[in-house]
Amino acid sequence: MSRLAGELLADIDKETVDFVPNYDESETEPSVLPTRVPNLLVNGSSGIAVGMATNIPPHNLREVIDACVALIDNPGVTIPELMEFIPGPDFPTAGIINGAREIYNAYTTGRGRVVVRAKAEIEEIDDNGREAIIVTELPYQVNKARLLERIADLVRGKLIEGISELRDESDKDGMRVVIELKRGENSDIVLNNLYKQRRWSRCSASTWSRCRTASRS
Repeated sequence: MSRLAGELLADIDKETVDFVPNYDESETEPSVLPTRVPNLLVNGSSGIAVGMATNIPPHNLREVIDACVALIDNPGVTIPELMEFIPGPDFPTAGIINGAREIYNAYTTGRGRVVVRAKAEIEEIDDNGREAIIVTELPYQVNKARLLERIADLVRGKLIEGISELRDESDKDGMRVVIELKRGENSDIVLNNLYKQRRWSRCSASTWSRCRTASRS
């Protein structure tokens, strides 16, 4: 295991946590891991149980540690004060979070919706003024290959117009999806039409205590 993963099991053999029988009572297993890392917040969690569901987004390790230290130093610290250390989720695929109010609602009430949008820029690709939409970041848990298939389907179905070519130029240096536009097309209009399809903007962290998905992907 990596050094950080080892911290999830640190001192597990020193009676730091209770052990309970496993599913067939043939062995025992820890009821919780004696982790020194706030893993639930850092890596997030998603699941469904009897009468409840959870969908916790990932957060930045440094920010969470700073917030934990602040809580230890002052057990009466308020949510707004903690949000000075953790302003919001930190998604591994990056993207742009739209609106901070729902983040505050999630942290204070346990229910909230975080809408994440793909990051795209407009580039001129030839001397004739043709442009392309360059996508470098996608919302968390959005599958790039399926997204490209979906855009191609929209173009074939004439639900999105103005796109001449679609290709994936991603490599080891990062993600790069190129959407070439036809000559004379307004790139901002095409991009807004893509966003309206709700495939590039999705609820990546719908709620802490009950899952409410804003859009499908």
